[in-house]
Amino acid sequence: MLPNISRSQVKDSHRFSAFGQLLLIGIALAYLFVILLIPAAAVFYHAFHKGIGEFLVAISTREFIHAVQLTLIIAAIAVPVNTFFGLCAAWVIARNQFRGRTLLMSIIDLPFAISPVVAGLMIVLLYGRSGWFASWLNSINFKIVFALPGMVLATAFVTLPFVAREVIPVLEEMGTEQEEAARTLGASDWEVFWRVTLPNIRWGLLYGVLLTNARAMGEFGAVSVVSGNIAGLTQTLPLFVEQAYKNYQSQAAFAAAALLALLAVVTLILKEILERRTKYRKVDSGLPIN
Repeated sequence: MLPNISRSQVKDSHRFSAFGQLLLIGIALAYLFVILLIPAAAVFYHAFHKGIGEFLVAISTREFIHAVQLTLIIAAIAVPVNTFFGLCAAWVIARNQFRGRTLLMSIIDLPFAISPVVAGLMIVLLYGRSGWFASWLNSINFKIVFALPGMVLATAFVTLPFVAREVIPVLEEMGTEQEEAARTLGASDWEVFWRVTLPNIRWGLLYGVLLTNARAMGEFGAVSVVSGNIAGLTQTLPLFVEQAYKNYQSQAAFAAAALLALLAVVTLILKEILERRTKYRKVDSGLPIN
């Protein structure tokens, strides 16, 4: 038999449950304020507290402009390369069962587990002055470490998993029925991909590209090891922030940090938009929403 529970006991239980929920929410909000929101607000405050004029002066220096340009160039190379790789890897993994499939997925996830500094060091050990390929690179007069190619390699390494990891679940959830139906109607593999597969994975793909771009433009550790951090030559925007702050150029450092923080905010907004569109697509198609 179930024990008799009075109304007062039920009310007390509800009150305790509501109090526990409010307490957990308060703790979570306090943690977010201390760890995330207050530091972010402090960055924007220090970037603009002297006025918009000082901010514009700080971001108009030659070193700052070069850092922004170099950051954009690296992202413009690394993001398309990893988008193409991610699509190919996702297609192979999601559409085939083969020996070593789990190992391949683990290898793709390696950049999540390896420190970016270690990744940069691996590139130096391979392509640096005393690296494994140093003699061959010297013979063709091609420089990788402390130059743009090494910075692109480091950025491509740390951003490698994002597209593949976002597209694989979408492809698995989508199944193969639509693609097989298109092939039976005479469509080529390219037509199947362009007209059937891509429209179904586009939001997951865009989400992966968005994350790849945000990480590429904000990467510090791996790029710092392979670049040499030379102002006006091999200094990206995150490296500029560190160097300016060390040189007591606080206004320039906080102005660059504010731009990087703004990039993060834009990324979060676009992420939310893409997630909402993905949910609407699932509702329209009758797919379950995870």
